[in-house]
Amino acid sequence: MTFDPLELQVVLPVFNEVESLPVLWDELSTVLDAHWSRVEVIFVDDASTDGSGAWLRALAEKDPRVRYVRLARHAGLTAALDAGYQRVTSPIFVTLDSDLQSNPADIPRLVAALEGADAAMGSRIRRDDTLVKRWSSRIANTVRNALTHEHVRDSACTLRAFRQECRTALLPYNGMHRFVPTLLRMAGYRVAEVPVVHRARRFGASKFGLGRASRGFHDLLVVRWMQRRALRYTIDRDA
Repeated sequence: MTFDPLELQVVLPVFNEVESLPVLWDELSTVLDAHWSRVEVIFVDDASTDGSGAWLRALAEKDPRVRYVRLARHAGLTAALDAGYQRVTSPIFVTLDSDLQSNPADIPRLVAALEGADAAMGSRIRRDDTLVKRWSSRIANTVRNALTHEHVRDSACTLRAFRQECRTALLPYNGMHRFVPTLLRMAGYRVAEVPVVHRARRFGASKFGLGRASRGFHDLLVVRWMQRRALRYTIDRDA
């Protein structure tokens, strides 16, 4: 017996988003139904404690398109994304936050951008966030670009589309989700930026705070070191 290959997979990290999930699923399934016939949605539960896991297990039991993965202990966004990457088999995959601040309606435009690129990064042109979050993000992106010699408008937006082969550049180290565009370019992949909608948080509280700035700067220094030490050579002749 043979099965039709998947056209698209969507990876969604989840941590304590039980109120957002029903709304998210209604929006996401509507978009997927309108554009693709063979899809899989991989929810990676980062050891939620608010009932998100029970809701997702019930969804997976009734909808064959849904795959539920639960981490044994809370490990953070990079780990949840990596657990999803490891389960990708489709030629194209998308990543998306589960807090409703990204709009699933942007997914088709990101995927369409892959006609001329290997990966398409969402860029939140107009952020519906607090002033502190907007300015901290702007400062972080400015510093990243200055040290990496990049011109990435929004390095930390999780709404992204990839060709499957890009997984090799998505390093399994904590914090690397902030540097995906740079890591991809270092590996020779073509990266496009696509403007996407950003919405205010409707439920719960943000999982991120200013305390991550120090960790992010240390990670940035590591990425800069990797850029400077990357192997660069060409073969003159293969005997």
